[in-house]
Amino acid sequence: MTVDRRTVLKHLAAGGVGAGAALLGLQARAESLPATIRIGVAQPGIGNPPQFSGSSAAVANAKGWVEEEFKADGIKVEWFFFKGAGPAVNEALTNKQLDFAFQGDLPAIVAKSAGLKTKLVLATGVRSNIYLAVPPDSPIQSVKDLRGKRVAIFKGTNAQLPINRVLEANGLQERDLRAINLDQATTLAALSTKDIDAAFGNINLLRLRDKNAARIVYSSKGGSPVFTTQSHVLVTEEFAQKYPAITTRVVKTFVKTSKWASDEVNREEVLRLWAKAGTPYEHWREDYDGEPLRVRINPNFDPFLVARYKDSVEQAYRLKLSRAKFDVDQWIDQSYLKAALKELHLETYWPIFQVNGKILGT
Repeated sequence: MTVDRRTVLKHLAAGGVGAGAALLGLQARAESLPATIRIGVAQPGIGNPPQFSGSSAAVANAKGWVEEEFKADGIKVEWFFFKGAGPAVNEALTNKQLDFAFQGDLPAIVAKSAGLKTKLVLATGVRSNIYLAVPPDSPIQSVKDLRGKRVAIFKGTNAQLPINRVLEANGLQERDLRAINLDQATTLAALSTKDIDAAFGNINLLRLRDKNAARIVYSSKGGSPVFTTQSHVLVTEEFAQKYPAITTRVVKTFVKTSKWASDEVNREEVLRLWAKAGTPYEHWREDYDGEPLRVRINPNFDPFLVARYKDSVEQAYRLKLSRAKFDVDQWIDQSYLKAALKELHLETYWPIFQVNGKILGT
């Protein structure tokens, strides 16, 4: 459909500004649709079709809800999964191979500091726990015992900064360890064969525990959320500027998914959906035990999360993991999220966490 200036002016004269604005909106919809929406995931995809876990984005993927949103428009939705996690997603973003990405805070900070133009539009997979595992017969009993030990850390991912916070809380720094950069699969193998003395990671370490191949000597579960990992959905500035209405709809779809996935009625289904990506259902149940779904399946960039990102920017620069510091408030674009929350009447549905990690009003 082609709408020229003369037609618009005619409608403005006949029907007032509202009619003209509606027609302009129709023109934008007719002429500004991408052929494909490309979404990157900083996790490997498991199964056929591939799935991932631990976030509302993973639920949207498993349910096909983003595809459903754009089916009538003829827009294809493609998901790309990266075994190399956040750093690999950054490479794809740099090469303009993605429009949106589900990613952790540190890799996105590193890319932003290097000049990659992105906007954070939605929180997902927040306040996720980290674990420390050691061989069953290891003398290591706590984080304090890691000095000089061979410790696996998946560097460049969103776990690195909270791991460093855990170390600092225990009088250590990463340089006090013999830190080895290993991905999750390699970490599990190396810990099983005792090629390393300890490993930081996520709930996948519980697999070795259940096989009596490891002991868990630390978990952030039940402690301060400062020691947990944070993730988000981001959009490239280029895509958001070119397709603002599409960006709005993508965010709204993720918000609707967050509402469904954080409803306690759906707890069993959510955990079992995630289990299809490889981590046993029992481990998800254990990890989430005693914690409302709304705490972690929460799309809000609340004061706590914004403060965590600001602290992470400072920490990444101090640890020489990033090139420069930048304004986090300008990086996070909450306009799409706030519009979705208002339209769906969900402004007060999720708890708001204060800077100190406590829920507002408690």
